[in-house]
Amino acid sequence: MAKKYIDVMDTTFRDGFQSVFGGRVLMDDFFPAVEAAKQAGITHFEFGGGARFQSLYFYLQENAFDMMDGFREIVGPEANLQVLSRGINTVMLDTGSREMIDLFAKMFAKHGTTTVRNFDALNDVNNLAFSSEMIKKHGMNHEVVVTMMDLPPGCKGAHDVAFYEKTLRNILDSGVDFDSVCFKDASGTANPHKVYETISMARKLLGDATHLRLHTHETAGVSVAAYLAALEAGANGIDLAASPVSGGTSQPDILTMLHATKGTNYNLGDLKLEKVLKYEERVKECLSEYMIPPEATQVSPLIPFSPMPGGALTANTQMMRDSGELGKFDQVIAAMKEVVERGGYGTSVTPVSQFYWQQAYANVMFGPWKQIAPGYGRMVLGYFGKTPVEADKEIIELASQKLKLDPTSENPLDIADRDENKSIAHWTKVLEDEGLETSDENIFIAGACDQKGIAFLKGEGPLMVRKGKNNCSGDSEMAGNYTVVVDGKQYSVQVAEGEGDIQIAPSTSSAPVAAAPSGPVGAGSVEINSQTPGNVWKILKNPGDTVAEGDTIMILEAMKMEIDITAPQAGKIASINVNVNDSVADAQLLATME
Repeated sequence: MAKKYIDVMDTTFRDGFQSVFGGRVLMDDFFPAVEAAKQAGITHFEFGGGARFQSLYFYLQENAFDMMDGFREIVGPEANLQVLSRGINTVMLDTGSREMIDLFAKMFAKHGTTTVRNFDALNDVNNLAFSSEMIKKHGMNHEVVVTMMDLPPGCKGAHDVAFYEKTLRNILDSGVDFDSVCFKDASGTANPHKVYETISMARKLLGDATHLRLHTHETAGVSVAAYLAALEAGANGIDLAASPVSGGTSQPDILTMLHATKGTNYNLGDLKLEKVLKYEERVKECLSEYMIPPEATQVSPLIPFSPMPGGALTANTQMMRDSGELGKFDQVIAAMKEVVERGGYGTSVTPVSQFYWQQAYANVMFGPWKQIAPGYGRMVLGYFGKTPVEADKEIIELASQKLKLDPTSENPLDIADRDENKSIAHWTKVLEDEGLETSDENIFIAGACDQKGIAFLKGEGPLMVRKGKNNCSGDSEMAGNYTVVVDGKQYSVQVAEGEGDIQIAPSTSSAPVAAAPSGPVGAGSVEINSQTPGNVWKILKNPGDTVAEGDTIMILEAMKMEIDITAPQAGKIASINVNVNDSVADAQLLATME
């Protein structure tokens, strides 16, 4: 009797890169590994979407559409190339308008996409309807998603089998057109028993003909057990990655799962050990210069208490590492339980996982609920759809007060359609004003990535790739490329062993030299200092302005969240001691009052 064929999607080049490197891997570095994967017999790849769209423009100065075209050219026309899309966000930073969601589907179909895995972090089926319509309109397969996780210990209210059955029935009743169904556990926290019961329930509802799969991460240490449970319950497909971007914060390794299914009735994609071994050797060669964060390779027993997705964990720890705050990581993780519970139990997957992280970070850095992260606040107020259960009334009231927004039950797409800044016409004009080509691709890049997209198109964005010899033993060799700061200016320094040449040049990632701050430095008797490292995003007040206590003077950006810097008392602004785009350190002087 033939073994049951299990479709394996290789996530190495999307979720693997996101989970380990925060998405920052250059296409020319990894394309040889794609060729090796093809030679190994792999025909189903996750090759784009999610945060691997914006990261190319933010950090790599590469065009995601060029990357997708190059990937398709390597693997050929028959491969199933899949992307990840966040429902009404698609791959954008915020809720898209209907015309921008349509443009997303048009562009991704044009540039080689076969299948779109489409999810909503709140499991609000209304947020899947229009995007699924556009995906099918442009000829791609639609994989509809139910998002999963385990709640932190002691929490109740959603994320049990009954909740997932209700969500799946809502999808079926809504008439959403789909080609396959995925249960997606970005944090890897769903326990194997619940996975078995959930997949069994879904198989009964869907019948035998529907392709059903599970996606999970190794972050909490139960991914292989969860996959085995899913297969026993009737799943047709699972997602795996190749070393060194497997395990830890990523998906289980292909070789590991081949070993785990020995002696069973499952055929994992017709994959052969010897061919996969050669493929993984090639991946290691291609990524040998990249710094792998230690936390990316580890299983964390703390994750079920948070829960923090593997794809977001390393991006967040890298930001904390860059700002010198990595020592507070465990405190932020511990703070997430309350944030998840009081926020309405949206699934910890992008963008909600980042909302949770930002709010937990704010609670650690500034004191519990002293700041409301904008995304978290808008979520509990209903601006991204309906949370699985109603958020805590006290938090809703606080968010409304801090963000100056009323709670809403309006369709987020209707809100987005009224926003002129989310229209194709707006971004066409922006491109015209900047002297840039108004192609469909450029319009979507600008609309999806905002000013960072414009900076990319103008060739002004920074290149931020972590390469060089790195380890945490204290015995690392010092040869390599480094960025140093001298008198506030960044320099790229090449350090050679022995008597090799040393070259120093201004760093390509340094910001333009800013003009002198407005007003005399330190002119007032009341000093206002930063409470966290970050960047100056907006300055709202000028020297001489009269302010009331609590008025916002400027806004910093830290950990992808906006932090209001407010007046500690009524008075007059004496000096502004920083400029827009400046990097600021913890306790740095920002402004003074008199």
